[in-house]
Amino acid sequence: NANLTGAILNRSTLTNANLINTNLTGANLTGADLTNANLTGAILNRSTLTNANLINTNLTGANLIGADLTNVNLTSANLNGTTLTGADLTYADLIGADLTNAYLDGVNLTGANLSGANLAGVSGAAKYNSLTILPAGFDHVAAGWTLVS
Repeated sequence: NANLTGAILNRSTLTNANLINTNLTGANLTGADLTNANLTGAILNRSTLTNANLINTNLTGANLIGADLTNVNLTSANLNGTTLTGADLTYADLIGADLTNAYLDGVNLTGANLSGANLAGVSGAAKYNSLTILPAGFDHVAAGWTLVS
């Protein structure tokens, strides 16, 4: 429940950190290591997480509205019920991530790797391109996703 609004935590090591319900609005976490961190219910709106490592991180119910997640590593992360409206996940690694019931309206998934990701119940019109790797069997057309150049 800490208030870290606007905090500068770039290149910080926050592995296994307990950041449940923490407010990180507008925080700079560029290149930070949040492996195995618990960010359940955290608010990361308009935060910068470019090149951050969030392997196996729990982001259940977190808000990442307008967050910059370019080149972020979210391998096996739990994003169940996460709101990612307008977030930038360009070239993000989401291999095996759980995005069940996540809200992805306006999310940029250009070049992202979603191999083995669970997209059950996702909603919102995400954007992807020919470099985006989608999980086997996922119907991006039925989900309302938009192909961009």
